[in-house]
Amino acid sequence: MMKKLLPVLFLIAGLGAGAAAGLFLTPGPAETVADAKAPEPHAEETAKADKANKTSGHSETSGKAGPYEYLKLTKQFVVPVVEENEISALVTMSLSLETRPGISEEFYKIEPKLRDGFLQVLFDHANIGGFDGEFTQSDNLEVLRRSLLEVARKDLGDDVSRVLIMSVSRQDT
Repeated sequence: MMKKLLPVLFLIAGLGAGAAAGLFLTPGPAETVADAKAPEPHAEETAKADKANKTSGHSETSGKAGPYEYLKLTKQFVVPVVEENEISALVTMSLSLETRPGISEEFYKIEPKLRDGFLQVLFDHANIGGFDGEFTQSDNLEVLRRSLLEVARKDLGDDVSRVLIMSVSRQDT
């Protein structure tokens, strides 16, 4: 009897612990309007570092003048790899864009359109075997980056200088 009851007790204890952790670790509402508008703690440090880089002549560049802003697409991309009319693997990928500063509002307005274009490029890449074998080889990823950059520039113009692959993984089914 006790052997049958033990898994149920563990389940209830786990659910209770998870709920309690969720309640205690959830940030509360802002106490005041000033708290709600307060910048993130690291934002002030980043702003100071950016200001120091500008005045000292250092900037995050790759041969072009001026600093860059890095905009991360909000969700990962999931790309099926199809072989013989069946899904043989799933590839997940996180992407960011290196852009000129100040276009983040425009970027987030068109992100759905951008994601659609990126997905089409990723599906095409999967269909030609780009995610088979040694898919993380630099030549394969460079071809993919160039194709993604073309799509990004079609929607955002020359404000986008690079597409960064933040993570990529393949899970065979």
